[in-house]
Amino acid sequence: MGVLKRYRDLLPIDDKTPDVNLEEGSTPLIEFKRIGAELGIKLFGKFEGCNPSGSFKDRGMVLAVAKALEEGKKALICASTGNTSASAAAYAAHMGVPCFVLLPAGKVAMGKLAQALMYGATVIAVNGNFDKALELARAASQGENSILAMVNSVNKYRLIGQRTGAWEICETLGNAPDWHAIPVGNAGNISAYWAGYNEYLKLNKINKLPRMMGFQAEGAAPLVTNQPCPNPETVATAIRIGNPVSAHLARAAVQESQGEFNSVTDDEILAAQKILAARGGVFAEPASCAPLAGLIKLKNQNKLPSGITVTMVLTGNGLKDSNTALASLEADNKAKPIEIGDTQEELMAVLNSKL
Repeated sequence: MGVLKRYRDLLPIDDKTPDVNLEEGSTPLIEFKRIGAELGIKLFGKFEGCNPSGSFKDRGMVLAVAKALEEGKKALICASTGNTSASAAAYAAHMGVPCFVLLPAGKVAMGKLAQALMYGATVIAVNGNFDKALELARAASQGENSILAMVNSVNKYRLIGQRTGAWEICETLGNAPDWHAIPVGNAGNISAYWAGYNEYLKLNKINKLPRMMGFQAEGAAPLVTNQPCPNPETVATAIRIGNPVSAHLARAAVQESQGEFNSVTDDEILAAQKILAARGGVFAEPASCAPLAGLIKLKNQNKLPSGITVTMVLTGNGLKDSNTALASLEADNKAKPIEIGDTQEELMAVLNSKL
């Protein structure tokens, strides 16, 4: 059951709203017992890589597209570091409308670019960063008579739809976690989750609120440094954003929840990605691993309280950016299989060396 049906009573939809559904949502909340034990906490990951286009963006995109079609829009447009483009293109294909995607040239993981192209979107590479692409897309969609629906997180329905992730966490845990750890790029998702938790508190479905802990890559950390980053650089392409459009909402979420923004290096992100895969059994894209990198860093700084319950949002599937994972493994000389001949003796030699 997609999120529009599952949460119909809590979302701004009615009988006039088109039935848009790719069976998004209902993603697993996985307990990582081995990693949690090492950190001294109870650790869960909301694996949003199980959504139809492989990222959390589908939760908000389904509502944004449904409302755009309800309002009479005829096409979608967005700027993207990759995941938004894949999600928008998927829903456009499903509903039979054109989709125009603006990407920063050379700055998008190939897996995400392949998705947008396969879904049939018109992909336009902009010789500038994400912020410039967003500026162009917004300008193209403006005007009362525009047939283009802007489906970035500046679209209010995107963030409303993304609240559903918080609701699912509460329903699985029976309450809100103590900490909610999340990667921060354009900064809409952290505020969406905060709004979702608050809504469930008002409905008496939970009796507490979490601290919102936002993690950015060191090379793209405007919310940590409190100043725009005109030339953001990080291996975590999904959060390579220097001037987040929802920065004010993210700051409010962190302030109201007594949370924090922290930054982590690319090396810390890639190390966390390997830990999540090798000790947790989940392959998530680099940006998704910023929260785990941050939790490890806080643990090493004696700033991670023992025994708390923490949920991380694993925002995207690792298959979206397999090249980065392979390059990281290559640096450790682990990117190639062990080659043997065709004898049982050679196979047993390898097995015995690993057992």
